[in-house]
Amino acid sequence: MNKTTDFDERYRKGDLPWDTGRQDKNLELVIKEQTITPCHTLEFGAGTGTDAIWLAQKGFKVTALDISPAAIEIANKKASVAGVKVEFIVADIRKDKTPVGPFGFVFDRGCFHTFELPEERSELVEILWKYLSPGGYWFSLIGSTDGPKREPGPPRLSALEIVSAVESRFEILSLTATHLESNLSEAPRSWACLMRKRAQTRIE
Repeated sequence: MNKTTDFDERYRKGDLPWDTGRQDKNLELVIKEQTITPCHTLEFGAGTGTDAIWLAQKGFKVTALDISPAAIEIANKKASVAGVKVEFIVADIRKDKTPVGPFGFVFDRGCFHTFELPEERSELVEILWKYLSPGGYWFSLIGSTDGPKREPGPPRLSALEIVSAVESRFEILSLTATHLESNLSEAPRSWACLMRKRAQTRIE
């Protein structure tokens, strides 16, 4: 079973421990504290659209991607009920044609850490760098290797793995220990990583 089929089946069954139905508190905090103003925004791994809808309600123009058609179907219904416009698209950010940017803000909640291989993470970083406008921000919530090994829970990356993947293209503004809100009995430990696109292409 490939990743798309697996996630689609989980959305259809409602097996969604990561989906609390509430906007993420870490996202709320970074928008408020960093004074990120409404702009053209890309969310990848958008799931059922809760965070994309919240951003749209705050005045952001949001394009939201997910590989699961079932997730996007749910997200469109939720946006309709909420009375907001979000461009939801079934797409794999690494493989499919994505909407025209540039974007001032990119957000992912637990998607970056699903790319297991360093070369996959590097490829994603290159894609996001190209899609962001000069000085644009990327905010990523990433499962952390801190603490004991857990099961179930999201994939986990170390701080070194994150820095190694992103620093050539992004300035890390903050890398903060936090938790991923979930329906699990104990919230998984995670990183909240806020980055800004570098002007130059590479660090020499």
